[in-house]
Amino acid sequence: MSTSATAVTPERIMQFAWGYVPTLVLESAIRHRVFDVLDAGPMTVKQTAAATGASERGLRTIMNVLVGLNFLAKVEGERYALTPESEAFLVSAKPAFQGGILKHTSRQLIPKWLDLNEVVATGKPSAAVNQEGGGSEFFKQFVTDIFPMSYPSATTLAKHLAFGDSGAKVRVLDLAAGSGVWSIALAQSSKRVVATAVDWAEVLPVTRQTVARFGLADRYNFVSGDLLEADFGKDHNVATLGHILHSEGEARSRKLLRKTFEALAPGGTIAIGEFLVNADRTGPVGSLFFAANMLVNTENGDTYSFEEIRQWLTEAGFVDARLLEAPGPSPLVLATKPEGKP
Repeated sequence: MSTSATAVTPERIMQFAWGYVPTLVLESAIRHRVFDVLDAGPMTVKQTAAATGASERGLRTIMNVLVGLNFLAKVEGERYALTPESEAFLVSAKPAFQGGILKHTSRQLIPKWLDLNEVVATGKPSAAVNQEGGGSEFFKQFVTDIFPMSYPSATTLAKHLAFGDSGAKVRVLDLAAGSGVWSIALAQSSKRVVATAVDWAEVLPVTRQTVARFGLADRYNFVSGDLLEADFGKDHNVATLGHILHSEGEARSRKLLRKTFEALAPGGTIAIGEFLVNADRTGPVGSLFFAANMLVNTENGDTYSFEEIRQWLTEAGFVDARLLEAPGPSPLVLATKPEGKP
């Protein structure tokens, strides 16, 4: 027997056994403003404790973990500094802040995942967040914090569509609008854009607040209701479905795409943000994780491949389904309503 073959070890299993630790340590550091405070410059644990009000013992422990994870660095002896990654993405005042979702980990996300064994046995979610009521309460808190996750993709879409500032109005239909991030980026890119935001009645106040914060309230209409029941209107030039198909499930997604087709003007564009999996569902691993998240949190949600979504779009009447590379979890899926179609 060859002695040069690499031995199998349980190292990866042991890493996953403690896999919850980095997420919870990051959440704690964000909640105690560690990254925000260190953005002013390197500090000792004592200085960080004075600035944040947290205990020296607690901070020393989690800051050392963050050093081990390369989110902090030790400099000049006992001072801690941000790394380029944490400086770019974990300081809450910066536009690229990605820590919003981590603020929901310990109280809103992990508790439902603790029911995974039962969920797998029954096929039923721990609690369905894609239903009005309890779902509205969850998303009211959630959508603002995940705004920075979608904004880069939304601005990429805006650059791709390149509406400019001259010509007739461009009517944008923002479905499951949440914070309004998709239509906000389009409206920022062109004075021609006017938007209709559709979401649950309890979520729309958050949409209104965010739109107002960007100074765009005079270019918006708001429609409340379930996506399959709300009045979308007609003759929109663009419809955005930002990370909604995965929670709707296949049957509702197909109906939603058909309804969206009817709401678009001839030549209109649909733009879909999703966590795409490959055709044989072997990756990317992040999208496979998210499929499990849909198992835990929705009745019929899942993640889908471009090939599946392309088929649904074709059945709905769209043509030229295509991918647009964007700085999100996956490329955007675009398709067109043919000219001459009412």
